[in-house]
Amino acid sequence: MVNSIKIYKNFQIKKNHRGSIILIGNFDGVHLGHQKLFSLAKKYKKKYRVKIGVLTFEPMPKMFFDSTLKNFRISSLNQKISLLKKQSVDFIITKKFNKEFSKTKSIKFINQIICKKLNPKFIFVSNNFKFGNKREGNVSQLVQYESSNNYKIIKPQPLLINKKIVSSSLIRNFLKNGKLKKVNKFLNRKWSIKGRVQKGRQLGKKIGFPTANIDIKNYVLAKPGVYVVRALRHNSTKYIRGIANLGYRPTFNGKKILLEVHLFNFSGNLYNKYLTVEFLNFIRKEKKFKNIDQLKKQIKVDLKIAKK
Repeated sequence: MVNSIKIYKNFQIKKNHRGSIILIGNFDGVHLGHQKLFSLAKKYKKKYRVKIGVLTFEPMPKMFFDSTLKNFRISSLNQKISLLKKQSVDFIITKKFNKEFSKTKSIKFINQIICKKLNPKFIFVSNNFKFGNKREGNVSQLVQYESSNNYKIIKPQPLLINKKIVSSSLIRNFLKNGKLKKVNKFLNRKWSIKGRVQKGRQLGKKIGFPTANIDIKNYVLAKPGVYVVRALRHNSTKYIRGIANLGYRPTFNGKKILLEVHLFNFSGNLYNKYLTVEFLNFIRKEKKFKNIDQLKKQIKVDLKIAKK
């Protein structure tokens, strides 16, 4: 059972959440490396009888500073919050990252925000953590102010799998290269996209394979192609297996990236409903067919593979 947690949009936290463990970061994907961090935090929680809080930023700072960076996220904000809840945290601060906040001097961030408003007992950060105006602040600066501000910096060693540091960047790279098994291993779950089903051109329906179309918005663009998937409707616990095309639909001269999901043995209206699509296996890369008949023939082959 997931514990009840408090979500803050600012630094005005409750008195009983002051003096906690604070983990700071993007936590995009809440992968195995992050999970290792939370396991350690839980040990500190038990030993020192303190609560666990997460400080994360929205939008992710990298996306804020680079307006051209569209398809970048492993998980949406809502997914991230759901995943963090499973890590037994007591509260989450999702601070809006805007122009004003980006100009906060590092010393002000330490003294006025970290210490005065949050007053943590422990701060968990990665070694490469940067903060403050023009990324002027770093972990060394946080350590420098430990004794005067009565907190302790914890810098856990990164998680290594096959001599690679498990990171969000590595997982994004795996997704772009279609290495789904590695992605799901490093996430410790199936990678998924959650979105609202929208009305499309109904091309799938016309050729006998109706699809639920989802705009992937800011999700990282995994390797365009055909995937074995399973889907979960909002407020449902029953998975529906299926097949999905993630891509531009070159046969139909598509210009926009789209996730099209064909569900097996399903009939019903999904328009404007939320669907969580979990990616199980990569079947083949996207290609342009000479005509509709060739496409239909390939879809039948794909369906046979997916069902198997």
